[in-house]
Amino acid sequence: MAEPASASVTAPTPAADEKPKLKICCACPETRKPRDECVVEKGEEQCTEYIEAHKACLRSHGFKV
Repeated sequence: MAEPASASVTAPTPAADEKPKLKICCACPETRKPRDECVVEKGEEQCTEYIEAHKACLRSHGFKV
């Protein structure tokens, strides 16, 4: 007999369910610094690539941004 449709659903990744282990200010320094430097030098509108990269990094650590 076929399995019910709910059996094929994958479990959420642990990062999605866990509380972040770091404070947001300490997470992702490798993307935060270039983002901050770009915003200071060029303005927020010119730095969307850096901003989005930092947001993606924060999300990978479990932050909801």
